[in-house]
Amino acid sequence: MKIILRLLILGVVGLMSSAEVYAQAKFTVSGYAKDRSNGEGLIGVSVYVREANTGVVTNPYGFYSITLPEGSYTLVFSYIGYEKSTNSVSLNSDQKLDIELAEEGRQLQEVVVSTRKEDENVRSIEMSVNKVDIKTIRKIPALLGEVDVIRSIQLLPGVTTVGEGASGFNVRGGDVSQNLVLLDEAPVYNSSHLFGFFSVFNPDAVKDVKLIKGGIPAQYGGRISSILDVRMKEGNTKKREINGGIGSIFSRLTYEQPFAEGDGSFIVAARRSYIDVLAKPFLNKDLRNSRFSFYDLTAKVNYRLNDKNTFFASGYFGRDVFGADFGFGWGNGTATARWNHIFSNKLFLNLTAYYSNYDYSLESSRNDDDAQDKFEWNSKIISSSVKPDFTYYLTPNNQLSFGGQYIYYDTRPGSAVAISSGERRDISLESRYGDESALYIANEQKVSERISLQYGLRYSFYRNLGPGTVFDYQEVQKGERQVPQFPGTDYEDGETIASYGNWEPRFAMNLGLNSRTSLKASYNRTTQYLHLLSNTAASSPLDVWTLSTARIKPEIADQVALGWFQNFRDNTYEASVEVYYKSLQNQIDYVRNSDLLLNQFVEGDLLFGKGRAFGAEFYVKKNKGRLTGWLSYTLARTERLVEGVNNDGWFPARFDKPHNFTAVGIYNLTERFTLSSNFTFASGTPATFPTNRFEWNGWALPHNVYNARNNNRIPAYHRLDLAATLKARKKLFKTGESEWVFSVYNAYNRRNPYSVYVQQNENNPLLTEAIRFSVIGSFIPAITYNFKF
Repeated sequence: MKIILRLLILGVVGLMSSAEVYAQAKFTVSGYAKDRSNGEGLIGVSVYVREANTGVVTNPYGFYSITLPEGSYTLVFSYIGYEKSTNSVSLNSDQKLDIELAEEGRQLQEVVVSTRKEDENVRSIEMSVNKVDIKTIRKIPALLGEVDVIRSIQLLPGVTTVGEGASGFNVRGGDVSQNLVLLDEAPVYNSSHLFGFFSVFNPDAVKDVKLIKGGIPAQYGGRISSILDVRMKEGNTKKREINGGIGSIFSRLTYEQPFAEGDGSFIVAARRSYIDVLAKPFLNKDLRNSRFSFYDLTAKVNYRLNDKNTFFASGYFGRDVFGADFGFGWGNGTATARWNHIFSNKLFLNLTAYYSNYDYSLESSRNDDDAQDKFEWNSKIISSSVKPDFTYYLTPNNQLSFGGQYIYYDTRPGSAVAISSGERRDISLESRYGDESALYIANEQKVSERISLQYGLRYSFYRNLGPGTVFDYQEVQKGERQVPQFPGTDYEDGETIASYGNWEPRFAMNLGLNSRTSLKASYNRTTQYLHLLSNTAASSPLDVWTLSTARIKPEIADQVALGWFQNFRDNTYEASVEVYYKSLQNQIDYVRNSDLLLNQFVEGDLLFGKGRAFGAEFYVKKNKGRLTGWLSYTLARTERLVEGVNNDGWFPARFDKPHNFTAVGIYNLTERFTLSSNFTFASGTPATFPTNRFEWNGWALPHNVYNARNNNRIPAYHRLDLAATLKARKKLFKTGESEWVFSVYNAYNRRNPYSVYVQQNENNPLLTEAIRFSVIGSFIPAITYNFKF
């Protein structure tokens, strides 16, 4: 901490020195960089000033600002996949310069796998960051031919999943709840449809996808593993646009429309699966009323009031339903309002307010007409927030960011009613409340031609609020369930039950060795006050979210990373190697046979320990040419240490995968025909197997005599997917375009195990046998028709 504070002090001194140097820099050129075809703001466009040999990049809204001494300059705007724009300006007063970039032609030699500024991986201060352009995501082979954001990022280094049918993703030793998933800055608590096979993000409405695994900037907080920042399209401000697709399992439709003479636009995107409709004629009488489907609706509107003010409003609503007489459902709902305001040519504000609601339910009934036997359980987590973010373009070499955030949490772990033989029993749990406040300040500073720094400090403060009853617990034996002490302590509405404050320093450095090579280093501390309780092999939609309390401490992670970045052949190839070490505090584990659902004394079933994760990530990517794609390999370990578990020794976490290799290839055979494939290989996940067995009353019972946790692994996972995209020769409705996508998921029919467990043999209970369970055990072909006009 002292080292970070010293660096902050040195940074302030540097800012003061820079301000003195640029005391004569009285003139600023600023504006927006947008896509010429649809008016969308472009994120990360490079704005380079030839005469000053300096530059900036556009922010997430396409805004840039650069201050220079009086004179004449040449500004070059560049973005891979777009034509360069060269503009001459004479600075004798502040000027506004908005530009529109046109996409490059479709000649095969100009095909690219990403759209971003040139040399970004080498010159940028960012490390442990992956950006996957939505155009690339569309070309990657997908399950049932449906493009998916979450499944595409699982092909990146440092990202894994515990298997098919598991929701979410794991990043550098963290579980799924330790990733902050944002949709237009609103958190999404469950990013999966259909138990993890698809994500909630409609690709037709997605503009940008950015995964931050380390070196997390100070403006982000609340999770300790990663940030997945998904930005929605604003809507076409040039013309009306309709696109969509008809697939094997669901269809989608998107509509974009400008209004107010191009000062505003909106986009509406909808999806609905229909596997339940297709399957219904083939179901027997007992399953005829089964429901298994999902749907979602995404919408956004923006309006440019004047040159200094732009308003945005966006929302998402989606739901999954599954089951018949016994079924469950879950759904996300978010709403975001944002105001962009330019106070001056140097000071930019983005003010965000959001509301996020994730609810899930379980229901079973018999004799439904008279409701004699019934069970209903509903749970939800609601968060609302206000977040001002300021960017001050102090000098061309210093970009200052500062702001804050306030979040209010309302968690409802269970509103439950059980009816047995007509007798009603309410077994609901009380709601829990909390709030989180944060302030941050950071600076991105170019010290010299070769050295760039990003340093900042975030302070977060959390309160667990009443009303509520709090119990103390007596430890009976370490690693075993603890007993609540009665009576508990009652707290009034709004009264502080427990509070925590944490300093979260952030630091990153880029040392440019030459124009094509750089070394990067980063450190960040992150804190998490919200926790997901799950004692299953993988998280499920019905897992319980809970807040930090006097007993459940905030999770804290410290991560250091070092990386080497290299470009080859004029940005055609890029490569990187990153090593990292992460230390985790207050990690949650569980007693044997823990009861997490509708348990008033769930804190007695929790254990707490620490974790560590370390590894190396290798990444090679080809950006240009007919053949594009990437190779990635991750060598990593993820371990936990919990008192009373595994004989008090370190053990591998459930999502520990030492080896993880992916290969993605996209080949543009002609202007109309594209082939693509991806191959994945990963170590099997850890599992706890019995070491012995004993016989009792004619039964053979498996037993782990050494109390070992995750002492074995299931077999390795590997899979090949193939796809071909054929663009139609004729125009759709004379102006539009369409394409057919043919795909095969799991091409060589690999029966990958999701889990392995031991049970008694059905025919001879004196024998035990290992059962290998696979979610997908065969290849899956699919055809999808996409259109746009």
